[in-house]
Amino acid sequence: MNSAQSNTIECRNATGRVVTVPVSEIELTSIRSEGPGGQHVNKTSSAIQLRFNITSSSLPEDVKTKLLALRDHRITASGDIIIKVQDDRSMLRNRETAYERFRELIEKVLVIRKKRKPTKPTKSSIEKRLTSKKTRSFVKKMRSKVED
Repeated sequence: MNSAQSNTIECRNATGRVVTVPVSEIELTSIRSEGPGGQHVNKTSSAIQLRFNITSSSLPEDVKTKLLALRDHRITASGDIIIKVQDDRSMLRNRETAYERFRELIEKVLVIRKKRKPTKPTKSSIEKRLTSKKTRSFVKKMRSKVED
């Protein structure tokens, strides 16, 4: 799916839940790339900065809260997602990469984590732990000074 040509970005999880984000809510800015690259880097603005405001978006409330709670360096304290892409010399490919990284970030939040079921240790593992403790205790006891 070519995100630059469609009006929405679709994000889906394994269970089939689909969340769509209108491209109009995403702000794309072309900026100068950093680092080596010679004259091409110095003359063109081929890097892309994607900016998306979580709080004012049309995302469902549960997705918004999960995104804001996510500890990711691309999410600011004010609730903006900022993704900077300068991987390629082409602005179009950088734009596609930015959309893909944005989609991956949303899909990361859509994953429903399994609840952990606490388990009891097996009888043999308890016995093994206790015998190793006794053995270690005996070794340490043998290292101590002999009293008269």
